[in-house]
Amino acid sequence: MKKFFPQNKLHWFLYIIGGMATLGIAALVSVYFISFLLGPPKLTTDQNTIYYGIENEVIGEESGVENRYWVDLEEISPYVVNATLAIEDQHFYEHNGFDLKRIAGAALADLKSMSLEEGASTLTQQYARNLFLSHEKTWTRKIKEAFYTVRIEMYYSKNEILEGYLNTIYYGHGAYGIEAASRFFFDKPASDLTLAEAAMLAAIPKGPSYYSPLNDRENAEERQKQILATMQKNGMITEQQYYLASHANLAFSGKDEQENPAAAPYFQDTVLLEAANVLDLSTESIRSGGYKIFTTLDKSLQKKLEKNAAAVIDDSSEIQVGAVAMDPDTGGIRALLGGKNYQESQFNRAVRAKRMPGSTFKPFLYYAALRNGYTPSTMLVSKPTAFKLEDGEVYQPSNFNGYYANRPISLAQALALSDNIYAVKTNLYLGAEKLIDTAHKFGINGKLPAVPSLALGTASVTVENMVTGYGMLANGGNKIEGHTIQKIVNRRGKVVFEREDPAGEQILDEQTTFVLTQLLTGIFDHALDGYMSVTGSSIADELNRTYAAKSGTTNSDSWMIGYSPSLVMGVWTGYDNNNQIVKSEELTYAKNIWAGFMTAAHQDIPAEGFAAPDGVVGIMIDPVTGKRATPYCETGRVMYFEKGTAPKTHCTKHMPEDGGDIEPDSDQEVRDEEKGIFEKLFDVLFSA
Repeated sequence: MKKFFPQNKLHWFLYIIGGMATLGIAALVSVYFISFLLGPPKLTTDQNTIYYGIENEVIGEESGVENRYWVDLEEISPYVVNATLAIEDQHFYEHNGFDLKRIAGAALADLKSMSLEEGASTLTQQYARNLFLSHEKTWTRKIKEAFYTVRIEMYYSKNEILEGYLNTIYYGHGAYGIEAASRFFFDKPASDLTLAEAAMLAAIPKGPSYYSPLNDRENAEERQKQILATMQKNGMITEQQYYLASHANLAFSGKDEQENPAAAPYFQDTVLLEAANVLDLSTESIRSGGYKIFTTLDKSLQKKLEKNAAAVIDDSSEIQVGAVAMDPDTGGIRALLGGKNYQESQFNRAVRAKRMPGSTFKPFLYYAALRNGYTPSTMLVSKPTAFKLEDGEVYQPSNFNGYYANRPISLAQALALSDNIYAVKTNLYLGAEKLIDTAHKFGINGKLPAVPSLALGTASVTVENMVTGYGMLANGGNKIEGHTIQKIVNRRGKVVFEREDPAGEQILDEQTTFVLTQLLTGIFDHALDGYMSVTGSSIADELNRTYAAKSGTTNSDSWMIGYSPSLVMGVWTGYDNNNQIVKSEELTYAKNIWAGFMTAAHQDIPAEGFAAPDGVVGIMIDPVTGKRATPYCETGRVMYFEKGTAPKTHCTKHMPEDGGDIEPDSDQEVRDEEKGIFEKLFDVLFSA
């Protein structure tokens, strides 16, 4: 048995060395084999999701107390790359994750001191530690670090590893990654860093508190010069570059972006929810997913909306506001206000609150009426009326402030004056289901009650929903969907969502839509006054062009919605607890916010009219009689009709006693047509 054992000390030593080598090789093989089986580790940590406006400018981001961004290696200044490699890992592109020479030196020092104080970590090892491990100095942590290092080097290229390292390393002050550090310390993107700035930032990760120039300028500058000297020694920079960079006077901003108030916070909340919906992810996954979300927000319009709302609503008032401005061609929301003060209440009244829209619901009713035989000249009597319903109940609506014409008025006047009697009569004639079907065509979702009062806006709807419906009138009848997101790009630069071509399906009749739009311009037209002021008279003089619009009022809600060919905007004001609005000035808030915003929004835009489609004609009409105006009529207004529906007779009410130069038609058939089917129906059904 003796021949199997070494005969002298040399043999013993060789056996021990051989055994250790065998164990080392076996351990190394095991590490690589297990690493292979485990597959590639995740290279990223949570990242800030960034929101961009319509001009691709940053409008905000999702983050906590930490700032994290991910940028491609090509978007990082080469000075940063070289400075980092010079001080942290000069042989990065040569080793396989471990710098054996440095490890041996550090291990020897640790054995002498019986500690783990000396470090020889490569960038890959540091990256593994930052991603998956703590910074405790134990053998267990080092073994785990080795496993992750092997896996990272096995499955990823050097450039991918370097990019990941620079995007995750901690630079102090809550800034993770070079982009966050660059923004914090110098208020600029990492791509624009100078040599001096890059060397200063590369100095920080070794000890973020000790080497931060904001904490200890002397320590930071000393290490910066050490990095610059190493770069010069390795041929990365010239002697002149070293001199200029080491003597550069750096200005630090110490800018914490989270201290700045977010732009359009209610809008950003809406973006977050929409992103979670389109990507089918949780909101938290969106917040920390490192996405770039390109939104529909126009910062200029948003500022105008916020400014006008703040100027109109008294600070002491507890009344709240919800407003949406939208591109009628695409449905893209350009500005949004969900309340008076986001810090006090994050509830978004523009998209979440459902309130009664009042008379702003009437355009949907009158679209249905125009599609079913009405014209702008259709006459019905406006006076206090009690309607006996099919179930035997009596319904008696009233006009705002108790004003009635007590005579026949036209559809044009009924809209301009917001006459409730005319609206209820029309709804009863058409049938409540007709209005419900029409409202659904306009994109008004939710359950709508099939009752006569629906014509007066007694359903509950959101501001966004109503603005989308009016947007279909503004664009000529095409379907649109209100939205805040145009495109979403993930942290790797891949487009994961992009909204398709906005060209929508033609839902509404183009001619009828145009006729209704022209009728909606009447709320600012004193020619339609008749017996009381048109509902837009208080703001008519403020407007800088022609708009189509409708106001609406209930006991607890005040609305104003209107549009130009390029922008539709709606605003609601009221109390969260549904208290009645009793102060007269508070009843004007919605109109004044709308007028101020629309005027400001169109200030630098050339005036544009609503384009008339084929199949409509414009005729001067006497608003009192609904007939063609004559030179004797006190007022006249151009009204539009679908071809074949315009009145054929002239007004005789205002002619002189001798008949003047215009004789009324004597043809019986023309007079019958003038009377119209709805006037006849009125005689039969609606006589009081």
